[in-house]
Amino acid sequence: MGLFIRKSIEALQAEANQSGKQTLKRVLGPVSLVALGVGVIIGAGLFSITGTVAAGYTGPAITLSFIIAAIGCCFAGLCYAEFASMIPVAGSAYTYSYATMGELIAWIIGWDLVLEYTVAATTVSISWSRYLVVFLQGIGIDLPQAFTACPWDGGIVNIPAMIIVVLMSLILMRGTAGSSFFNGLIVFLKIAVILVFVILGWKFIQAENYVPYIPENTGKVGEYGFSGILRGAAIVFFAFLGFDAVSTAAQETRNPKRDMPIGILVSLLVCTILYILFAHVMTGVAHYTDFQGQVGIAPVAVAIEHMGTADASGIIQPAYPWLNKAIILAILFGYCSVIMVTLLGQSRVFLSMSHDGLLPPFFSRINERFRTPVHSNFLFMILVSLLAGFIPAEVAGEMTSIGTLLAFTLVCAAVLIVRKTMPDAPRAFKTPFVPLIPILGILTCLCMMCFLPADTWIRLVLWMLIGLDVYACYGIKHSKLEHDMPHRKGTMVLNVLGLVLAVLSVITGLWHQQTVGWDQDMTLLIISFVFAFTHCAFYMYRIWKNTHENTIR
Repeated sequence: MGLFIRKSIEALQAEANQSGKQTLKRVLGPVSLVALGVGVIIGAGLFSITGTVAAGYTGPAITLSFIIAAIGCCFAGLCYAEFASMIPVAGSAYTYSYATMGELIAWIIGWDLVLEYTVAATTVSISWSRYLVVFLQGIGIDLPQAFTACPWDGGIVNIPAMIIVVLMSLILMRGTAGSSFFNGLIVFLKIAVILVFVILGWKFIQAENYVPYIPENTGKVGEYGFSGILRGAAIVFFAFLGFDAVSTAAQETRNPKRDMPIGILVSLLVCTILYILFAHVMTGVAHYTDFQGQVGIAPVAVAIEHMGTADASGIIQPAYPWLNKAIILAILFGYCSVIMVTLLGQSRVFLSMSHDGLLPPFFSRINERFRTPVHSNFLFMILVSLLAGFIPAEVAGEMTSIGTLLAFTLVCAAVLIVRKTMPDAPRAFKTPFVPLIPILGILTCLCMMCFLPADTWIRLVLWMLIGLDVYACYGIKHSKLEHDMPHRKGTMVLNVLGLVLAVLSVITGLWHQQTVGWDQDMTLLIISFVFAFTHCAFYMYRIWKNTHENTIR
């Protein structure tokens, strides 16, 4: 089978049933899984993205953006649930792709998942640092900007962001049971504060703030109108990362065939309802233009300031001034669970890739005392903390949605394939209305990807090129399914894919520069061209080498 060799369902199920000190400990039930999903879904999206998207893209129609994003997530979630009940192994979409579409596709999606979780954890940790600064300022403590912002934001290093990554990583290293209990407490706190916000704010909703509900398009794609709603849906998709992370904990679940579908679908349903209610109240108590230019804590703070009655001078006197600090505290604690679950997800994907031989075995070793992959946890603790300390949130945040959408697209496609190739494989949950649901999932995700900014596509292509290099230089030789084979079938496909990505690097670079203007900064364009030319040379050399070796044989 070469690079498209598939890992058998029997082998995956045998791996899932392994026990002993070198395996992950099964401690999670359906309630813990729902809490895990809710814990990571409710976070940066709800408390900050809502204001930004409403102000710049959707107006009050942000609720429609959440509904569209949730529909796409529902399609993908049903597909995830089938695979999670069928293949209860850590690794999420990576493992599912390995069983259905082969090793090369599995590597691509696994590498994409590593990016998705890394940038999500980085973004949220930077945002956590910003919230901490605001909270401390409210009680009279001012932290120096030099140590709370990266060099691009006027500082030297973002120390609070680095510290929270290290703390959450240490909790994960000690075991999933303890981290699950910690996450459960935080989830309870976040939901309580959201409900308080909705209940108290409902009576201050002003109907005129919803007029016009869908602002007229400005003439640019993505700025209000229907295209703005679609772009808003693509951006807030970042907020639905959680149920994907649930599937990475399959090997730590007591009854994954029953509990994984429950954890995925219930967490998605709960969070969708909370998102719509929260966005409806937020854009109802304050006009969407009031959120213009606000970042971090500002959207929620602005909404709370409008929960009151106007005095004789027309200035609104907040009815609940204490709610602002309560919300900030909830965000601080809530972000902890988001960071923790995204760190858990990326380490489990890395564990699975290493276990299959595509990455060094060092990363798949399980600590006998804590029964966790401490080496993978340690690697990402260092990597994410450095990224959080030295890069701006915008650079990391833009990448999360496109990585998630790509993963969901491939999982939906995998269901179509597995129904044809393995119709009799045992599965406790089946995606309904196949092929309709997977096809709708693919179309919805691809549609939202098309409405993302061009620079996100550049970074995705560059990351995929780096991943293809790692696979070409290491994974292709060390795969456990075809170990140490000098000539694996399908290498020409790999090399051609490298050339295609190199061409896409040029196209996305030109697209981005055309979008921002040719008189603007050209750093991304130059980087995309450098990547394109070097990788064209690398993969052309590989093609020549393979052709030469085949001629000799």
